[in-house]
Amino acid sequence: MEFNPEEHNLKCPKCHHGMEVVEHGSIEIDRCTNCKGLWFDDDEAHRMKEIEGSELIDHGDPVEGWKYDSREDIDCPHCGKRMHKSYDAKQKHIWYEVCHDHGMFMDAGEFSDLKEESIRDCFRNLIKGNRGSVPPRST
Repeated sequence: MEFNPEEHNLKCPKCHHGMEVVEHGSIEIDRCTNCKGLWFDDDEAHRMKEIEGSELIDHGDPVEGWKYDSREDIDCPHCGKRMHKSYDAKQKHIWYEVCHDHGMFMDAGEFSDLKEESIRDCFRNLIKGNRGSVPPRST
């Protein structure tokens, strides 16, 4: 759904569509109505990771989410500052963007993957590589 400030609190930093508020337990996050990426304020992703069943909020297609990993110049939907590209220390194939003042954005499928740590992550890390060592793909 196209971004409409009367209907949406945030504009998706990746595809620029509107984001809807999604609640799980006592935590509210924002999910893009188009690409299904997730915005987590402050430490919501870490708190959400500890809640059973919270991966259900991440119902976007991981293949579609992976396409957005190569997007350059992502700006924070709150302050407009350029976001920093990062990856999970344990699961280096999970790439996300961080605004140190406001939160982080994960593409569709990344939060579910973050919650499930397994031996498959070793293979995924080998296939995808570290964010700093892989050139961006064109979208």
